[in-house]
Amino acid sequence: MARYALGEDDLAYAAEFMESPIGYHSPGLQRVLNLMRGGALEGKYVLVTLEPCRRWALARLPGRRGAPVNLVPGIEYTDQQEAERDVFRRRWHDLTGTELKA
Repeated sequence: MARYALGEDDLAYAAEFMESPIGYHSPGLQRVLNLMRGGALEGKYVLVTLEPCRRWALARLPGRRGAPVNLVPGIEYTDQQEAERDVFRRRWHDLTGTELKA
């Protein structure tokens, strides 16, 4: 069975996520998020909480469970929604090879 791949039709769901990254998501956006959250772990972008509800850092997952995550030097956030948007953009790029327009 072929795995679903992101395409031009999914740009509307990307816009939906950028509008409201936290909270309820439509079924179409949920499908996109499931694809982004699935697959291989190695190198996947994630957020690490530095101070609960105040500061987050960008990191990449290691290739195996239990190994420490790799913080991306110099990238921290003080706005959780903007942090979520950035991770979404980066995962979109990793899966499609294209940049999401702001």
